Amino acid sequence: MTDKTTMTEYVEVQTAAGRVRGRWRETTGGRGMPRSAAFLGIPFAEPPVGRLRFQAPVPKAPWDGVRDALEFGATAQRGDPGVTLIPEPSIEGESTLNVNVFTPDPEASGLPVLVWIHGGGYFAGSPASPWYDGRNFNRDGIVTVTISYRLGFDGFGWIADAPSNRGLRDWLLALEWVQQNIAAFGGDPSRVTIAGQSAGGGAVLTLLGMPKAQHLFHGVYSISGALADVSAERAERFGRELAAAGGVEPTVAGLSTLSEERILDLQKKATSLGPDDLTTMIEDGLPLGPTIDGDLLVRPTSESLRAGIGAGIPLVLGATDDEFTMAFTDAAAKLRWVPKTFLLRRLGMPKGAMRRYLDANQDAVGRGTAGIAGRFLTDRMFRTALLRTVADRGEAPTWLYRFSWPSGSFGFAEHCLDVPFFFDCLDGPAMEPLAGPNPPQSLADEVHAAAVAFIAAGDPGWPAHRGERGIARVWDVPSRDQPDAYASVRPLQEAAS
Repeated sequence: MTDKTTMTEYVEVQTAAGRVRGRWRETTGGRGMPRSAAFLGIPFAEPPVGRLRFQAPVPKAPWDGVRDALEFGATAQRGDPGVTLIPEPSIEGESTLNVNVFTPDPEASGLPVLVWIHGGGYFAGSPASPWYDGRNFNRDGIVTVTISYRLGFDGFGWIADAPSNRGLRDWLLALEWVQQNIAAFGGDPSRVTIAGQSAGGGAVLTLLGMPKAQHLFHGVYSISGALADVSAERAERFGRELAAAGGVEPTVAGLSTLSEERILDLQKKATSLGPDDLTTMIEDGLPLGPTIDGDLLVRPTSESLRAGIGAGIPLVLGATDDEFTMAFTDAAAKLRWVPKTFLLRRLGMPKGAMRRYLDANQDAVGRGTAGIAGRFLTDRMFRTALLRTVADRGEAPTWLYRFSWPSGSFGFAEHCLDVPFFFDCLDGPAMEPLAGPNPPQSLADEVHAAAVAFIAAGDPGWPAHRGERGIARVWDVPSRDQPDAYASVRPLQEAAS
Protein backbone atom coordinates (compact mmCIF):
# COMPACT_ATOMS: atom_id res chain seq x y z
CA MET A 1 0.00 0.00 0.00
CA THR A 2 1.15 3.54 -0.73
CA ASP A 3 2.42 5.54 2.27
CA LYS A 4 -0.03 8.46 2.34
CA THR A 5 2.29 10.54 4.55
CA THR A 6 4.89 10.81 1.77
CA MET A 7 2.48 11.35 -1.11
CA THR A 8 3.25 13.88 -3.81
CA GLU A 9 0.43 15.86 -5.39
CA TYR A 10 0.41 13.71 -8.55
CA VAL A 11 0.15 9.99 -9.16
CA GLU A 12 0.54 7.97 -12.35
CA VAL A 13 -1.07 4.75 -13.56
CA GLN A 14 -0.38 2.63 -16.64
CA THR A 15 -3.56 1.77 -18.55
CA ALA A 16 -3.82 -0.51 -21.57
CA ALA A 17 -3.75 2.50 -23.91
CA GLY A 18 -1.09 4.53 -22.14
CA ARG A 19 0.04 6.20 -18.96
CA VAL A 20 -2.18 8.74 -17.14
CA ARG A 21 -1.43 11.27 -14.44
CA GLY A 22 -3.97 11.99 -11.69
CA ARG A 23 -4.05 14.09 -8.55
CA TRP A 24 -4.42 13.30 -4.86
CA ARG A 25 -7.17 14.99 -2.80
CA GLU A 26 -8.50 14.56 0.72
CA THR A 27 -11.61 12.61 1.63
CA THR A 28 -14.10 13.90 4.19
CA GLY A 29 -15.73 12.45 7.27
CA GLY A 30 -12.60 11.87 9.34
CA ARG A 31 -12.46 8.10 8.95
CA GLY A 32 -11.18 5.42 6.59
CA MET A 33 -8.72 6.29 3.84
CA PRO A 34 -7.66 9.95 4.20
CA ARG A 35 -7.01 10.62 0.52
CA SER A 36 -8.38 9.85 -2.90
CA ALA A 37 -6.64 9.94 -6.26
CA ALA A 38 -8.73 11.38 -9.11
CA PHE A 39 -8.01 10.54 -12.75
CA LEU A 40 -10.35 12.65 -14.85
CA GLY A 41 -11.29 12.58 -18.50
CA ILE A 42 -9.55 9.36 -19.55
CA PRO A 43 -10.82 8.57 -23.07
CA PHE A 44 -12.15 5.04 -23.53
CA ALA A 45 -13.12 5.68 -27.16
CA GLU A 46 -12.15 7.87 -30.06
CA PRO A 47 -14.09 11.16 -30.34
CA PRO A 48 -17.49 10.36 -31.95
CA VAL A 49 -17.20 13.05 -34.60
CA GLY A 50 -16.75 13.15 -38.35
CA ARG A 51 -17.02 9.67 -39.86
CA LEU A 52 -17.44 8.19 -36.33
CA ARG A 53 -20.34 10.43 -35.32
CA PHE A 54 -23.22 8.01 -35.86
CA GLN A 55 -21.19 4.81 -35.50
CA ALA A 56 -20.51 2.34 -32.70
CA PRO A 57 -17.77 3.60 -30.40
CA VAL A 58 -14.20 2.82 -31.42
CA PRO A 59 -11.73 1.97 -28.60
CA LYS A 60 -9.19 4.72 -27.95
CA ALA A 61 -5.89 4.20 -29.75
CA PRO A 62 -2.75 4.00 -27.58
CA TRP A 63 -0.80 7.19 -26.87
CA ASP A 64 2.83 7.87 -26.10
CA GLY A 65 4.13 9.51 -22.95
CA VAL A 66 2.01 10.50 -19.95
CA ARG A 67 -1.49 11.89 -20.49
CA ASP A 68 -2.71 14.39 -17.91
CA ALA A 69 -5.99 13.27 -16.33
CA LEU A 70 -6.39 16.34 -14.14
CA GLU A 71 -9.54 17.93 -15.56
CA PHE A 72 -12.92 16.55 -16.59
CA GLY A 73 -13.22 15.68 -20.26
CA ALA A 74 -15.72 17.05 -22.74
CA THR A 75 -19.36 16.15 -22.14
CA ALA A 76 -22.04 15.03 -24.56
CA GLN A 77 -24.34 17.55 -22.89
CA ARG A 78 -23.99 20.87 -24.69
CA GLY A 79 -24.60 24.43 -23.60
CA ASP A 80 -26.11 25.75 -20.40
CA PRO A 81 -28.48 23.12 -19.00
CA GLY A 82 -30.22 25.81 -16.95
CA VAL A 83 -31.36 25.26 -13.39
CA THR A 84 -31.11 21.54 -12.60
CA LEU A 85 -31.62 19.62 -9.37
CA ILE A 86 -28.10 18.16 -9.61
CA PRO A 87 -25.23 20.43 -10.74
CA GLU A 88 -24.11 18.78 -13.99
CA PRO A 89 -21.90 21.13 -16.02
CA SER A 90 -21.37 21.00 -19.76
CA ILE A 91 -17.77 20.97 -20.99
CA GLU A 92 -16.94 21.80 -24.59
CA GLY A 93 -14.90 19.52 -26.79
CA GLU A 94 -15.07 16.59 -29.19
CA SER A 95 -13.66 13.76 -27.05
CA THR A 96 -16.87 13.13 -25.11
CA LEU A 97 -16.42 9.40 -24.44
CA ASN A 98 -14.35 9.27 -21.29
CA VAL A 99 -14.22 7.86 -17.78
CA ASN A 100 -13.32 9.42 -14.45
CA VAL A 101 -11.62 7.08 -11.98
CA PHE A 102 -11.34 7.70 -8.25
CA THR A 103 -9.19 5.35 -6.19
CA PRO A 104 -7.95 5.21 -2.61
CA ASP A 105 -4.72 3.53 -3.71
CA PRO A 106 -3.59 2.50 -7.20
CA GLU A 107 -1.12 0.09 -5.61
CA ALA A 108 -3.84 -1.84 -3.81
CA SER A 109 -5.43 -4.94 -5.27
CA GLY A 110 -8.84 -6.55 -5.15
CA LEU A 111 -10.85 -3.50 -4.09
CA PRO A 112 -14.58 -3.53 -5.00
CA VAL A 113 -15.63 -1.19 -7.79
CA LEU A 114 -18.60 1.13 -8.30
CA VAL A 115 -19.41 2.29 -11.85
CA TRP A 116 -21.87 5.22 -11.98
CA ILE A 117 -24.08 6.10 -14.98
CA HIS A 118 -25.58 9.58 -14.76
CA GLY A 119 -29.21 10.43 -15.40
CA GLY A 120 -30.84 13.17 -17.43
CA GLY A 121 -33.64 11.54 -19.40
CA TYR A 122 -31.14 10.03 -21.89
CA PHE A 123 -30.80 13.51 -23.47
CA ALA A 124 -28.98 15.49 -20.75
CA GLY A 125 -26.70 15.06 -17.74
CA SER A 126 -22.98 15.05 -17.13
CA PRO A 127 -20.45 12.79 -15.39
CA ALA A 128 -18.58 15.93 -14.31
CA SER A 129 -20.94 16.71 -11.43
CA PRO A 130 -19.18 17.44 -8.15
CA TRP A 131 -21.84 15.26 -6.51
CA TYR A 132 -20.52 12.21 -8.39
CA ASP A 133 -17.01 12.60 -7.00
CA GLY A 134 -15.96 9.19 -5.68
CA ARG A 135 -13.72 10.49 -2.90
CA ASN A 136 -15.91 9.27 -0.03
CA PHE A 137 -16.50 5.89 -1.61
CA ASN A 138 -12.69 5.79 -1.82
CA ARG A 139 -12.53 6.66 1.87
CA ASP A 140 -14.51 3.48 2.50
CA GLY A 141 -12.40 1.28 0.23
CA ILE A 142 -14.43 1.44 -3.01
CA VAL A 143 -12.83 2.32 -6.36
CA THR A 144 -15.31 4.51 -8.23
CA VAL A 145 -15.74 5.17 -11.96
CA THR A 146 -18.13 7.60 -13.64
CA ILE A 147 -18.73 7.24 -17.36
CA SER A 148 -19.96 9.42 -20.20
CA TYR A 149 -22.09 8.39 -23.15
CA ARG A 150 -23.74 9.93 -26.19
CA LEU A 151 -27.09 11.54 -25.46
CA GLY A 152 -30.31 12.27 -27.27
CA PHE A 153 -30.50 11.62 -30.99
CA ASP A 154 -26.76 11.13 -31.39
CA GLY A 155 -26.88 8.40 -28.77
CA PHE A 156 -30.25 6.76 -29.31
CA GLY A 157 -31.94 8.11 -32.44
CA TRP A 158 -32.93 5.72 -35.23
CA ILE A 159 -30.95 6.16 -38.46
CA ALA A 160 -31.59 3.80 -41.36
CA ASP A 161 -27.98 2.76 -41.96
CA ALA A 162 -26.36 3.43 -38.58
CA PRO A 163 -25.82 1.09 -35.61
CA SER A 164 -28.71 1.22 -33.15
CA ASN A 165 -28.41 2.12 -29.47
CA ARG A 166 -25.14 4.00 -29.83
CA GLY A 167 -25.35 5.38 -26.29
CA LEU A 168 -25.91 1.87 -24.96
CA ARG A 169 -22.90 0.68 -26.95
CA ASP A 170 -20.94 3.45 -25.21
CA TRP A 171 -21.96 1.97 -21.83
CA LEU A 172 -20.77 -1.44 -22.92
CA LEU A 173 -17.40 -0.20 -24.16
CA ALA A 174 -16.89 1.82 -20.97
CA LEU A 175 -17.62 -1.31 -18.91
CA GLU A 176 -15.21 -3.29 -21.09
CA TRP A 177 -12.62 -0.57 -20.34
CA VAL A 178 -13.25 -1.13 -16.63
CA GLN A 179 -12.72 -4.86 -17.03
CA GLN A 180 -9.42 -4.29 -18.82
CA ASN A 181 -8.02 -1.45 -16.74
CA ILE A 182 -9.49 -1.21 -13.25
CA ALA A 183 -6.90 -3.52 -11.67
CA ALA A 184 -4.28 -0.85 -12.48
CA PHE A 185 -6.22 1.49 -10.14
CA GLY A 186 -6.48 -1.07 -7.33
CA GLY A 187 -9.89 -2.44 -8.30
CA ASP A 188 -11.08 -5.98 -8.84
CA PRO A 189 -12.77 -6.52 -12.23
CA SER A 190 -14.70 -9.45 -10.75
CA ARG A 191 -16.33 -7.18 -8.11
CA VAL A 192 -18.03 -4.47 -10.19
CA THR A 193 -21.35 -2.92 -9.18
CA ILE A 194 -23.11 -0.66 -11.68
CA ALA A 195 -25.34 2.09 -10.32
CA GLY A 196 -27.24 5.10 -11.59
CA GLN A 197 -30.14 7.42 -10.91
CA SER A 198 -33.20 8.29 -13.00
CA ALA A 199 -32.19 7.52 -16.61
CA GLY A 200 -28.96 6.13 -15.13
CA GLY A 201 -31.05 3.91 -12.87
CA GLY A 202 -32.95 2.77 -15.95
CA ALA A 203 -29.65 2.21 -17.76
CA VAL A 204 -28.39 -0.25 -15.16
CA LEU A 205 -31.69 -2.14 -15.24
CA THR A 206 -31.44 -2.29 -19.02
CA LEU A 207 -27.95 -3.75 -18.68
CA LEU A 208 -29.18 -6.21 -16.04
CA GLY A 209 -31.68 -7.61 -18.56
CA MET A 210 -29.22 -7.72 -21.47
CA PRO A 211 -27.64 -11.13 -22.13
CA LYS A 212 -24.61 -9.59 -23.85
CA ALA A 213 -23.76 -7.49 -20.77
CA GLN A 214 -23.83 -10.15 -18.04
CA HIS A 215 -20.04 -10.61 -17.85
CA LEU A 216 -19.39 -6.92 -17.20
CA PHE A 217 -20.77 -6.46 -13.66
CA HIS A 218 -21.67 -8.37 -10.52
CA GLY A 219 -24.18 -6.15 -8.72
CA VAL A 220 -26.74 -3.48 -9.65
CA TYR A 221 -27.99 -0.48 -7.64
CA SER A 222 -30.87 1.37 -9.33
CA ILE A 223 -31.96 4.72 -7.87
CA SER A 224 -35.29 5.97 -9.23
CA GLY A 225 -34.75 3.95 -12.38
CA ALA A 226 -36.55 5.22 -15.49
CA LEU A 227 -36.61 2.45 -18.08
CA ALA A 228 -37.04 3.50 -21.70
CA ASP A 229 -37.50 0.28 -23.74
CA VAL A 230 -38.47 2.30 -26.82
CA SER A 231 -40.13 0.10 -29.41
CA ALA A 232 -38.42 -0.28 -32.78
CA GLU A 233 -41.49 1.16 -34.49
CA ARG A 234 -41.59 4.25 -32.31
CA ALA A 235 -37.84 4.80 -32.67
CA GLU A 236 -38.04 4.61 -36.47
CA ARG A 237 -41.04 6.92 -36.60
CA PHE A 238 -39.26 9.50 -34.43
CA GLY A 239 -36.06 9.25 -36.51
CA ARG A 240 -37.90 9.70 -39.79
CA GLU A 241 -39.88 12.67 -38.44
CA LEU A 242 -36.77 14.41 -37.12
CA ALA A 243 -34.91 13.92 -40.40
CA ALA A 244 -37.92 15.20 -42.37
CA ALA A 245 -38.09 18.28 -40.13
CA GLY A 246 -34.43 18.88 -40.97
CA GLY A 247 -35.06 18.45 -44.69
CA VAL A 248 -32.74 15.44 -45.08
CA GLU A 249 -32.96 11.71 -45.60
CA PRO A 250 -32.88 9.57 -42.39
CA THR A 251 -29.45 8.22 -43.25
CA VAL A 252 -25.92 8.82 -42.03
CA ALA A 253 -25.17 10.81 -45.16
CA GLY A 254 -28.30 12.92 -44.79
CA LEU A 255 -28.09 13.61 -41.08
CA SER A 256 -24.36 14.30 -41.28
CA THR A 257 -25.14 17.41 -43.28
CA LEU A 258 -26.89 18.86 -40.22
CA SER A 259 -24.76 20.50 -37.55
CA GLU A 260 -24.82 19.26 -34.00
CA GLU A 261 -26.62 22.45 -33.00
CA ARG A 262 -29.29 21.93 -35.66
CA ILE A 263 -30.01 18.37 -34.59
CA LEU A 264 -30.19 19.43 -30.95
CA ASP A 265 -32.69 22.13 -31.93
CA LEU A 266 -34.79 19.63 -33.90
CA GLN A 267 -34.63 17.16 -31.02
CA LYS A 268 -35.77 19.79 -28.52
CA LYS A 269 -38.75 20.76 -30.67
CA ALA A 270 -39.71 17.13 -31.28
CA THR A 271 -39.63 16.23 -27.58
CA SER A 272 -41.09 19.36 -26.03
CA LEU A 273 -44.26 18.80 -24.04
CA GLY A 274 -47.20 21.12 -23.74
CA PRO A 275 -49.63 21.20 -20.82
CA ASP A 276 -51.85 18.61 -22.51
CA ASP A 277 -48.98 16.23 -23.32
CA LEU A 278 -48.29 15.04 -19.78
CA THR A 279 -50.65 12.09 -20.02
CA THR A 280 -49.01 11.01 -23.27
CA MET A 281 -45.59 11.04 -21.60
CA ILE A 282 -46.95 8.98 -18.70
CA GLU A 283 -48.41 6.40 -21.06
CA ASP A 284 -45.69 6.25 -23.72
CA GLY A 285 -42.52 7.12 -21.80
CA LEU A 286 -39.43 8.75 -23.26
CA PRO A 287 -39.02 8.85 -27.06
CA LEU A 288 -35.22 8.65 -26.95
CA GLY A 289 -33.46 5.94 -24.98
CA PRO A 290 -32.53 2.25 -25.18
CA THR A 291 -34.45 0.75 -28.09
CA ILE A 292 -35.65 -2.81 -28.59
CA ASP A 293 -33.57 -3.28 -31.70
CA GLY A 294 -33.45 -7.09 -32.02
CA ASP A 295 -29.68 -6.96 -31.55
CA LEU A 296 -28.58 -5.71 -28.13
CA LEU A 297 -32.14 -5.57 -26.81
CA VAL A 298 -34.18 -8.39 -28.24
CA ARG A 299 -37.24 -7.82 -26.04
CA PRO A 300 -38.48 -5.52 -23.28
CA THR A 301 -36.36 -5.57 -20.13
CA SER A 302 -39.26 -6.85 -18.04
CA GLU A 303 -39.58 -9.91 -20.28
CA SER A 304 -35.85 -10.59 -20.02
CA LEU A 305 -35.98 -10.38 -16.24
CA ARG A 306 -38.97 -12.73 -16.12
CA ALA A 307 -37.00 -15.14 -18.30
CA GLY A 308 -34.26 -15.20 -15.66
CA ILE A 309 -31.67 -12.93 -17.27
CA GLY A 310 -29.59 -11.42 -14.47
CA ALA A 311 -31.18 -13.66 -11.85
CA GLY A 312 -27.81 -14.45 -10.30
CA ILE A 313 -26.88 -10.79 -9.92
CA PRO A 314 -27.94 -9.02 -6.69
CA LEU A 315 -30.05 -5.89 -7.15
CA VAL A 316 -30.98 -2.95 -4.92
CA LEU A 317 -33.66 -0.59 -6.21
CA GLY A 318 -36.03 2.04 -4.92
CA ALA A 319 -37.43 5.53 -5.36
CA THR A 320 -38.23 8.67 -3.44
CA ASP A 321 -41.78 9.07 -2.18
CA ASP A 322 -42.60 12.06 -4.38
CA GLU A 323 -40.28 11.98 -7.38
CA PHE A 324 -42.21 14.41 -9.57
CA THR A 325 -44.49 16.26 -7.17
CA MET A 326 -42.29 19.28 -7.90
CA ALA A 327 -43.81 19.33 -11.41
CA PHE A 328 -46.92 20.81 -9.81
CA THR A 329 -45.26 22.99 -7.15
CA ASP A 330 -45.39 26.26 -9.10
CA ALA A 331 -49.07 25.71 -9.91
CA ALA A 332 -50.05 24.58 -6.40
CA ALA A 333 -51.95 27.79 -5.59
CA LYS A 334 -54.06 27.54 -8.75
CA LEU A 335 -54.57 23.80 -8.44
CA ARG A 336 -56.10 24.18 -4.99
CA TRP A 337 -59.31 25.17 -6.78
CA VAL A 338 -59.21 22.11 -9.07
CA PRO A 339 -60.97 19.01 -7.68
CA LYS A 340 -58.51 16.23 -6.97
CA THR A 341 -60.59 13.62 -8.75
CA PHE A 342 -60.91 15.75 -11.89
CA LEU A 343 -57.14 16.23 -12.25
CA LEU A 344 -56.36 12.60 -11.45
CA ARG A 345 -58.78 11.45 -14.15
CA ARG A 346 -57.09 13.82 -16.61
CA LEU A 347 -53.74 12.28 -15.68
CA GLY A 348 -55.03 8.77 -16.35
CA MET A 349 -56.24 7.38 -13.04
CA PRO A 350 -57.51 3.87 -13.82
CA LYS A 351 -61.23 3.34 -13.51
CA GLY A 352 -62.26 1.95 -10.17
CA ALA A 353 -58.98 2.83 -8.43
CA MET A 354 -59.73 6.43 -7.41
CA ARG A 355 -61.20 5.96 -3.94
CA ARG A 356 -58.80 3.23 -2.86
CA TYR A 357 -55.84 5.26 -4.12
CA LEU A 358 -56.90 8.39 -2.25
CA ASP A 359 -57.47 6.39 0.93
CA ALA A 360 -54.01 4.82 0.64
CA ASN A 361 -52.25 8.16 0.08
CA GLN A 362 -53.71 10.41 2.75
CA ASP A 363 -50.33 12.06 3.42
CA ALA A 364 -50.26 13.34 -0.18
CA VAL A 365 -53.95 14.20 -0.12
CA GLY A 366 -53.20 16.44 2.85
CA ARG A 367 -50.91 18.51 0.65
CA GLY A 368 -53.76 19.43 -1.67
CA THR A 369 -54.44 18.76 -5.33
CA ALA A 370 -50.81 19.41 -6.31
CA GLY A 371 -49.60 16.94 -3.67
CA ILE A 372 -51.80 14.02 -4.72
CA ALA A 373 -51.30 14.74 -8.44
CA GLY A 374 -47.55 14.65 -7.91
CA ARG A 375 -47.78 11.40 -5.96
CA PHE A 376 -49.86 9.84 -8.75
CA LEU A 377 -47.34 10.98 -11.38
CA THR A 378 -44.53 9.54 -9.25
CA ASP A 379 -46.31 6.22 -8.91
CA ARG A 380 -47.20 5.92 -12.58
CA MET A 381 -43.70 6.81 -13.81
CA PHE A 382 -41.48 5.24 -11.13
CA ARG A 383 -42.95 3.27 -8.26
CA THR A 384 -45.29 0.91 -10.11
CA ALA A 385 -42.43 0.15 -12.52
CA LEU A 386 -39.97 -0.73 -9.78
CA LEU A 387 -42.52 -3.03 -8.16
CA ARG A 388 -42.95 -4.77 -11.51
CA THR A 389 -39.19 -5.24 -11.64
CA VAL A 390 -39.23 -6.81 -8.18
CA ALA A 391 -42.03 -9.17 -9.28
CA ASP A 392 -40.29 -9.96 -12.57
CA ARG A 393 -37.17 -11.02 -10.65
CA GLY A 394 -39.08 -13.63 -8.65
CA GLU A 395 -36.74 -15.26 -6.15
CA ALA A 396 -33.60 -13.52 -7.45
CA PRO A 397 -31.68 -11.60 -4.73
CA THR A 398 -33.41 -8.21 -4.62
CA TRP A 399 -33.52 -5.49 -1.97
CA LEU A 400 -36.13 -2.74 -2.01
CA TYR A 401 -36.05 0.71 -0.37
CA ARG A 402 -38.03 3.93 -0.16
CA PHE A 403 -36.43 7.33 0.38
CA SER A 404 -38.95 9.23 2.51
CA TRP A 405 -37.03 12.00 4.28
CA PRO A 406 -38.72 15.29 3.27
CA SER A 407 -36.47 17.95 1.78
CA GLY A 408 -36.08 21.11 3.81
CA SER A 409 -36.67 23.05 0.60
CA PHE A 410 -39.62 21.20 -0.93
CA GLY A 411 -41.27 19.61 2.08
CA PHE A 412 -41.33 16.18 0.44
CA ALA A 413 -38.84 13.61 -0.91
CA GLU A 414 -38.38 14.77 -4.49
CA HIS A 415 -36.48 13.45 -7.50
CA CYS A 416 -32.67 13.44 -7.03
CA LEU A 417 -32.84 14.11 -3.29
CA ASP A 418 -31.24 10.78 -2.37
CA VAL A 419 -28.20 11.15 -4.66
CA PRO A 420 -26.03 13.26 -2.29
CA PHE A 421 -26.92 10.88 0.54
CA PHE A 422 -25.73 7.94 -1.59
CA PHE A 423 -22.42 9.69 -2.36
CA ASP A 424 -22.13 11.16 1.18
CA CYS A 425 -21.53 14.64 -0.19
CA LEU A 426 -23.93 16.83 1.80
CA ASP A 427 -21.12 19.38 2.03
CA GLY A 428 -21.13 19.72 -1.78
CA PRO A 429 -22.18 22.75 -3.83
CA ALA A 430 -25.78 23.64 -4.69
CA MET A 431 -27.10 21.44 -1.90
CA GLU A 432 -29.52 23.81 -0.19
CA PRO A 433 -31.91 24.31 -3.14
CA LEU A 434 -32.47 20.55 -3.26
CA ALA A 435 -32.23 19.48 0.37
CA GLY A 436 -32.67 22.60 2.48
CA PRO A 437 -30.23 24.23 4.92
CA ASN A 438 -29.51 21.31 7.27
CA PRO A 439 -29.84 17.89 5.63
CA PRO A 440 -29.17 15.14 8.19
CA GLN A 441 -25.62 13.80 8.01
CA SER A 442 -26.74 10.83 10.11
CA LEU A 443 -29.03 9.74 7.25
CA ALA A 444 -26.23 10.18 4.70
CA ASP A 445 -24.06 7.97 6.92
CA GLU A 446 -26.75 5.25 6.80
CA VAL A 447 -27.53 5.42 3.09
CA HIS A 448 -23.88 5.58 2.07
CA ALA A 449 -22.87 2.76 4.44
CA ALA A 450 -25.57 0.51 2.98
CA ALA A 451 -24.28 1.25 -0.52
CA VAL A 452 -20.72 0.45 0.57
CA ALA A 453 -21.87 -2.82 2.15
CA PHE A 454 -23.70 -3.84 -1.01
CA ILE A 455 -20.80 -2.96 -3.32
CA ALA A 456 -18.29 -4.72 -1.08
CA ALA A 457 -20.28 -7.80 -0.06
CA GLY A 458 -23.52 -7.99 -2.08
CA ASP A 459 -25.86 -7.25 0.85
CA PRO A 460 -26.97 -3.72 1.88
CA GLY A 461 -27.86 -4.76 5.42
CA TRP A 462 -31.63 -5.21 5.51
CA PRO A 463 -33.71 -8.28 4.57
CA ALA A 464 -34.04 -9.14 0.89
CA HIS A 465 -37.55 -8.65 -0.50
CA ARG A 466 -39.68 -11.78 -0.43
CA GLY A 467 -43.24 -12.08 -1.68
CA GLU A 468 -45.70 -9.39 -2.69
CA ARG A 469 -45.56 -7.66 0.69
CA GLY A 470 -41.92 -8.15 1.60
CA ILE A 471 -39.74 -5.90 3.72
CA ALA A 472 -38.18 -2.69 2.38
CA ARG A 473 -35.84 -0.22 4.02
CA VAL A 474 -37.49 3.19 4.49
CA TRP A 475 -34.82 5.90 4.61
CA ASP A 476 -35.94 8.63 6.99
CA VAL A 477 -35.07 10.06 10.39
CA PRO A 478 -35.25 7.53 11.90
CA SER A 479 -35.00 4.87 9.20
CA ARG A 480 -36.89 1.60 9.54
CA ASP A 481 -37.46 -1.78 7.93
CA GLN A 482 -41.10 -1.97 6.93
CA PRO A 483 -43.20 -4.82 5.51
CA ASP A 484 -45.37 -3.85 2.55
CA ALA A 485 -43.70 -0.43 2.38
CA TYR A 486 -45.26 0.30 -1.02
CA ALA A 487 -48.83 -0.55 -0.02
CA SER A 488 -49.99 2.91 -1.17
CA VAL A 489 -49.18 1.94 -4.76
CA ARG A 490 -51.21 -1.27 -4.74
CA PRO A 491 -54.51 0.27 -6.00
CA LEU A 492 -52.72 1.17 -9.24
CA GLN A 493 -51.08 -2.25 -9.48
CA GLU A 494 -54.37 -4.04 -9.03
CA ALA A 495 -56.14 -1.80 -11.56
CA ALA A 496 -53.46 -2.58 -14.14
CA SER A 497 -53.52 -6.36 -13.60
